[in-house]
Formats: sequence, structure tokens, C-alpha cells
Amino acid sequence: MLDAVADRSTAPGGGPAACVVAALAAALTAMAARFADDEPTATAADTLVTRLADLADADIAAYGAYAAARRARSGDVQAALDRAVDVPLQVAAAAAEISRLADRLVREGNPRLRGDAATAAELALAAARACAHLVDENLASSPDDPRRRRAWDYASSAAPPPAGLPAE
Repeated sequence: MLDAVADRSTAPGGGPAACVVAALAAALTAMAARFADDEPTATAADTLVTRLADLADADIAAYGAYAAARRARSGDVQAALDRAVDVPLQVAAAAAEISRLADRLVREGNPRLRGDAATAAELALAAARACAHLVDENLASSPDDPRRRRAWDYASSAAPPPAGLPAE
């Protein structure tokens, strides 16, 4: 996928990249949760890893369909745009959830995994913000569309990055 992102092509682009970053954050969260003997959080994070992998593929398909509809000036461009916006909204929501789970592990998890949990929280926060930017850009011609605010609300609800790790 890295070579495909680097190609001179609009897809795959920021959406799938944010999905991969969020999925890595979820995987790190699952690992940190297991080392904290927190199986419910590990299971939730594992579910998000799978969901985000699926969303990466969905984003590629949705944005490709939107770009094709725009180029062809046929079909339902608005429906294609709606799908291209829906996917990063879902990713932003998932990334915000991961960030909160990871942040809790920074504070309450295994002290030896704080760095990993903090990395997960930071990556998830970045993915949520990246998706908010993507939604914003795709809806630039619709400044009053509520999905723009919803995307930023997801990004804002992500746990803030830790100010610093407590000393042991």
C-alpha cells in the first residue's frame, strides 16, 4: 500500500493512510491492554483493528467511485460524495474511541507499557484529526453540512495526548 499511496494518484491517499494509522493504534492498545490483564479493552481494540482494515478498503472504493462519478459527470455524484465522506467519519469515531482507551491505559495500565499506550493515543488522535480534515475538504462547498462539525467533534473527543509520562 505504501507504494500505491506514493504514486501520482489521488487514491489511495489520506483516508486509507489514516485507517492504517488508527489500526496500528488499536493494535498497540490491544497489546498494552493484554499486559494490563484488561481483556475487555484488548477485545474492543482487536475489533477496531479489523473494522479499520475494512474501512481502509472501503475508503479506497468510495473515493474512487466519487472521483469516477465526477469525471464522468454521470450517475449520482452526491451519493458518491456522501459515501466518500461517511467512511472518514466512521474512522474518526473509531480513532477517538481508540485514543480514549489508550489514554486510560497510559494512566491505569501496566507501567512498562505506558510508552506504547501513549504512542497508541497519539496515533489515534492524529488519525481522528486527519479524518476531520478529509471530511472538511470533501465538504468545502457545503459549509453548513453538519458532518463537518461531527468530524471535528470526534477529533475533539479523542483523548488529549499525555503531557508526560509519570516517573516510576
